[in-house]
Amino acid sequence: MNDLNRRDFLTTAARLALGVTIGGSLAPLLGADGPTPGTSKATSCIVLHMMGGMSHLDTLDPKTDPKVAGPLKPMATKVDGVFLGPFLPGLAKVMDRCALVRSVTSNQGAHEQGQYLLRTGYLMRGSTVHPTLGAWDVRLRGRINPTLPPYVSINRPGHHSGAGYFPADCQPLPVGNPAAGLPYAVRPKSVSEAAEQRRRAALAKLDAAYLADHPAPVATAYRSLYEQAVTLMTSADLAAFDITQEPSSVRTAYGDDGFGNGCLLARRLVEHGVRHVEVALNGWDTHDDNFDRIEDLCAILDRGLTTLIKDLESHGLLGSTLVVLVSEFGRSPVINGNNGRDHHPLAFSALLAGGGIRGGSVHGATDPQGHAVAEGKVEIPDLQATIAYGLGLPLDRIEHSPTKRPFTVADKGKPLTHLFA
Repeated sequence: MNDLNRRDFLTTAARLALGVTIGGSLAPLLGADGPTPGTSKATSCIVLHMMGGMSHLDTLDPKTDPKVAGPLKPMATKVDGVFLGPFLPGLAKVMDRCALVRSVTSNQGAHEQGQYLLRTGYLMRGSTVHPTLGAWDVRLRGRINPTLPPYVSINRPGHHSGAGYFPADCQPLPVGNPAAGLPYAVRPKSVSEAAEQRRRAALAKLDAAYLADHPAPVATAYRSLYEQAVTLMTSADLAAFDITQEPSSVRTAYGDDGFGNGCLLARRLVEHGVRHVEVALNGWDTHDDNFDRIEDLCAILDRGLTTLIKDLESHGLLGSTLVVLVSEFGRSPVINGNNGRDHHPLAFSALLAGGGIRGGSVHGATDPQGHAVAEGKVEIPDLQATIAYGLGLPLDRIEHSPTKRPFTVADKGKPLTHLFA
């Protein structure tokens, strides 16, 4: 995300993250006639997106056939009989807090379409832009902290931002550099508090005159979003975005890279009452030099994910935070001529931790080559439904698009309820 200037921050932060819809409504999402979520241990969710198609064969579902495994050998974990790829030693030590799903399948083998399906539970259609699971989470459960944005997306490129046909208050706030926090969210030193108050009073006077002649909801919304953005700028909770407040030992443990900083920021955000956080790690499109690149990527992933799980646990947040590791598809068992692996949506893996997950469990399996699902097939809507179930979202709740078409969270997916204790 390109840096915002201060004016852009004021005019977009509230619209995207502070509860101002296109119609200007600031009403709570959960009113007396609003949805009633099911029982859930997870109040927050952190989704780690491995963008590009993470190789399940070299990470979460290793094989012993040398023609498939290449130079890598499976590594034992803390859970008897459960093995991981050799570049995830930290994760191996916390597998008793995690559940593996080794039988995910998809019919989308292109990145954009696969990532869209993974985030929304729906196939990409030209006529409808669907909300992501994070947008559903906000729509159906509302805020925890009334000041902070309820949905934050970190390190994520791409055009599909998140809210889909839901109001703007379901849109994620994008953070492009987690180490920098929110740029331009502090009043410039050259502007005193008194000067800012005078400017806001003058603006309010101009707005009042305009609204008297043009009482349209969109005009009211602009005024509301401005005030809400100012509220965020002056809130003590804005410090949640500042990872430099963490001890150097904690920052070192996560790793001084975009993903590690993103995982640390995610922990700080859920600690301050942010409902849903996405953190992306790009680079998994390993058509070339798969094994060397996997080693480098796994070093980043293993450090960030393992530290996140331990850090959430030490803060008493792991039980109330569902952590999910996903990718849009896996990689082929066939090692190509460039020592790489090509796209393979037919079978791949996911991981869940915290949030009531039954640690040390494994669902499903692939064949000995990791080519196809051998048992326990899980389609993307099923995976989405499993996450939604862990968050207590009502899977039968119907929401209508602007064209009046009915939709539910995770489409018609069936949750893997046995993964939860």
